[in-house]
This record gives sequence, structure tokens and C-alpha cells, in this order.
Amino acid sequence: MDETRLDLGLADAQGDPVAPERMVFADDGRIPNSRLATLAFRSRGVSPVLDREAIAERFERLFDANGWRPSWRGGVYDYHHYHSIAHEAFGVLSGWGRLRLGGERGDDLELHTGDALVLPAGTGHCHLEASDDFLLLAAYPKDQRELDLLPADPAEHDAAVVRIAQVSRPPRDPLGGDTARWWS
Repeated sequence: MDETRLDLGLADAQGDPVAPERMVFADDGRIPNSRLATLAFRSRGVSPVLDREAIAERFERLFDANGWRPSWRGGVYDYHHYHSIAHEAFGVLSGWGRLRLGGERGDDLELHTGDALVLPAGTGHCHLEASDDFLLLAAYPKDQRELDLLPADPAEHDAAVVRIAQVSRPPRDPLGGDTARWWS
């Protein structure tokens, strides 16, 4: 059984990764989104003995072990944007935040400490509100070394769709599950 997932509240009764909520967003002409599902892994409760730095260390270890390179800590921009050359994962290190996913007419998602989120390339995201201590760890598949940042702009759309179609699918999600199970 993986103690790291257990510490983060992201393991089921057998110690496997919890099953994610799956959301798919339509192309709105400004943000392409993806036919691949956005994955929200809900923590069942982080171990109370862990502080924010210990939570970060566990997310870094878990993501790295599953082929996702931890990259930066921070928040999400407060404007609608997406990435066309990489998938993106977040682990919530502290606090809570509400994001809008899928563009201006997308859905709101609230994240809390211990939750993890996977955004397929092309998925729009935007910060709406958060607690003062909201902090994320971002990670990207190890073969996706570069990152772009594109606004919701029809002029960028068609070229971005071509790039998104070329982004490889990692074999595992950042928690260690088989991505083919969620992205079939």
C-alpha cells in the first residue's frame, strides 16, 4: 500500500489511487478544451500531522514517481487561459480555491488541501476566489518539457488545436493510475 497516497487521503481501501471525478468541456471557439476528461481527485482527508511543506514533499514524490515533473508552487492566473503543448497537474498544498474550468461558460470547481487536478492540454482554467493560504504544486509529464500560456483568443485557437492533437498521453496519471482508464 502506498503510504504517500494514504497520507494525502488519495488512496482507496486497497491503497490504489482514488477514482477521479471526470469532466469534459466543449470547444467554445476561444478555448479548445479537450476530448480527454479533466480529472479531479478528491482527498479523503490529509494526515493531520502533515504541515504544508510535508504535503508538498509527498505530492512531489508521488508525482515524480509516476512520470510527472514537479515544476512550481503558486496559484492560478485570474484570467481564462490554457496550455497547448502540455498536460498540467495540480496538487493542493494548503487552503481552498475555486477555479472556472472549460472557459467563460465552463464549470466551477472548488479544490481543498490534498486534492489533485489533471488538466489535459487545451483545457481552459481561471482563478475565481481562494483562501489566503491557497497554494498549488504544478507538475507536467516528463516528456513535456516546455509550456506555453495562451489566452482565450479566437486568433490563437486553430493553431492551438493542431498542437494539442500532438501532445502525448502519459502512461500514468500523477497518482499512479493508468491514464487509459480515464482517457479512453
